[in-house]
Amino acid sequence: MARLFHVPLSPFCRKVRLSLAEKKIEVELVEERYWEEDADFLRRNPAGKVPVLKLDGIMMAESGAICEYIEETRPDPVLIPQDPVARLEVRRLVSWFDDKFHHEVTSKLLYERVNKKVMGKGYPDSGNVKAGAKAIKYHLDYMTWLLDHRRWLAGDAMTLADFAAAAHLSCLDYISDVDWNRSDVVKDWYAKIKSRPAFRSILADQVSGFPPPRHYNDLDF
Repeated sequence: MARLFHVPLSPFCRKVRLSLAEKKIEVELVEERYWEEDADFLRRNPAGKVPVLKLDGIMMAESGAICEYIEETRPDPVLIPQDPVARLEVRRLVSWFDDKFHHEVTSKLLYERVNKKVMGKGYPDSGNVKAGAKAIKYHLDYMTWLLDHRRWLAGDAMTLADFAAAAHLSCLDYISDVDWNRSDVVKDWYAKIKSRPAFRSILADQVSGFPPPRHYNDLDF
């Protein structure tokens, strides 16, 4: 069985978990306090980051590389299309959420509100929280524009781009930092993703000291 070293509220870990679950790959989840720099974990990934996945006898790091490996070795169901233009758009949007969205929103909200406390690194920076709360509005509006023109974020089929976006938004939803009333089309898109079997284990996540809001695992939120 595959083994994933992760933390529950990491969007990068959640993206890998969604890919594994969608492709029906059984995985053992091992929660890893990576910030403690445990020697055994650093041997698995000298970069000291999660996710780290052991699959096919290989220890893998970096969520993007992991998802690409999963797709290349287990192409059904397809999460990264074969058409070069479609593939380009999926990769562009994955990068959008894992780079731009993460820097402007996730790191400003989730990391300030949750990670600092869990890691014992002090209190949230109110300036960062305000910046993240402002930036998420722009990103939700951009997603609205995409979904007004497409069935899914990258086109007519669900792809890794949708999982990347949902991974970030689900973490933020856990701490009630997503205004779902801002966009009906984004809310409907998330409801579709949230109702997939691949999402079940994510909806069951619990973080000590941070109980999820009532709507978090409600499919009719």
